Amino acid sequence: MTISSEDFLDRVVERGEYGGRAEADHATRVVLALLGEHLVGGERAELAEALPGAYATILRDAAPTCAPLTAERFVEAVVGWIDGATPATAKWDIGAVLSTTADLAPGGLVDRVLDQLPDGYDLLFGHPLPA
Repeated sequence: MTISSEDFLDRVVERGEYGGRAEADHATRVVLALLGEHLVGGERAELAEALPGAYATILRDAAPTCAPLTAERFVEAVVGWIDGATPATAKWDIGAVLSTTADLAPGGLVDRVLDQLPDGYDLLFGHPLPA
């Protein structure tokens, strides 16, 4: 069962310590669009199903890239889409969005998503893999 867009965004606002929904919504849209470009197949569809409304559509409908960005380049890409962002603030934004998304994912899905992505995304999702 998915939560409402408002409840999802409220969780992102709380985790990201945003001053309001507009800033959190923008970060959420940027992060999910970029993530959607790097996921394929059933994992992308299943993760989208766990998200509410427009956020599910953003993730599901992102045009796939040829090869996923490294975690570091993913952070740099987010910096490029959020005015005034730095690598540190982008990591904060990414963490707020992806950890909230991971909380909604059915069991084992985050691990399967991470299997598709280069090393380092586990930290962005707030799910560090064992060394």
